[in-house]
Amino acid sequence: MEIIISNTNGVPIYEQIKEQIKIKIITGELVTGELLPSIRALAKDLRCSVITTKNAYEELEKEGYVKTKPGKGFYVSQINKNLALEEQLNKIQDLLESAVLTAKMNNISKKDVIDIVNILFEEE
Repeated sequence: MEIIISNTNGVPIYEQIKEQIKIKIITGELVTGELLPSIRALAKDLRCSVITTKNAYEELEKEGYVKTKPGKGFYVSQINKNLALEEQLNKIQDLLESAVLTAKMNNISKKDVIDIVNILFEEE
């Protein structure tokens, strides 16, 4: 499972791990019942603390994306993909509202903001 961590974006590592796993579940890259890497294996792969991966998995479990089977590990839960997608869209809307407010406060045009969004989409 590929997860990319950035140490420069200000987002806690456990949050980056959690969000990337959530996206993989929502998009079907990880399927219901699939065993996730162990906490230790994921920590080793990502070169981060076991506590960090443990926190990410515990948050995913609290949010209903994974479930734990004692002694066996963490498995992908069955989720309502429409609700999960709606949650992601709400996050995007919140971020865009903040970006638009910042643009307005700095007299940056709508066209410039849209150009930035288009460039960001093309980079991927």
